[in-house]
Amino acid sequence: MDGLRVLAIDDELPALDDLVYLLRCDPRIGAVATARDGAGALRCLDRALADGRPMDAVFLDIRMPGLDGLVLGRLLAQFASPPRIVFVTAYEAHAVDAFEIKAADYLLKPVRPQRLGEAIRRVSEGPAKRPGEPERGPVPPAPLPVELAGLTRFVVPADVQYVEAHGDYVRLHTATQTHLVRIPLAVLEERWREAGFVRIHRSLLVALSHIQHLRLDSGHCAVQVAGVELTVSRRHVRELRDLLLRRAH
Repeated sequence: MDGLRVLAIDDELPALDDLVYLLRCDPRIGAVATARDGAGALRCLDRALADGRPMDAVFLDIRMPGLDGLVLGRLLAQFASPPRIVFVTAYEAHAVDAFEIKAADYLLKPVRPQRLGEAIRRVSEGPAKRPGEPERGPVPPAPLPVELAGLTRFVVPADVQYVEAHGDYVRLHTATQTHLVRIPLAVLEERWREAGFVRIHRSLLVALSHIQHLRLDSGHCAVQVAGVELTVSRRHVRELRDLLLRRAH
């Protein structure tokens, strides 16, 4: 059957039935398997792999008896060819944990069809590589969960102009807001490199697309991003200049 092969996991049958129904309504989904707990999910994934038809993605709840969704997600992330992971939960508190597992998306119950469609889009644009398949292009990095007025929101890399380090935290600067997130700058640099971000200073990460100009003056280098002048450390000047020149061509 054409389309994505997905596994839906939830210990609550009504919630599982609703999720399966919505998944099957999407034309991008080819087959939906189900499991009621983590152990059952692993057995299903093993059978699919043995049949030569591994799952493209799993949609899983977090709070389940026995092997909970976060533990299961970490196990799946260690697979040689891991399926994409989409968490489907009633709780906002685990969004940062989901990001660390590199989940494709994080949905809150009750699941809205439009929001599920966006998650399926993310999965379909970057399914896990299977043995024998050619290399695919880089998968767009997942949105970063941030806390705003007691609610979890998601910031996409394309909206971020530059990032400042604050110890184990970073401050994301967008056109309209700033967000303090607990993640080391070095980790974010690695994850967002393919999205066009470059380190210009030990405490600064900038989006190349938002650099307005580069200024060199008496050995001092700086870039202007969204009207703000940011210092470029000497060790990063050559790399930044080369990257900007390549983008210009």
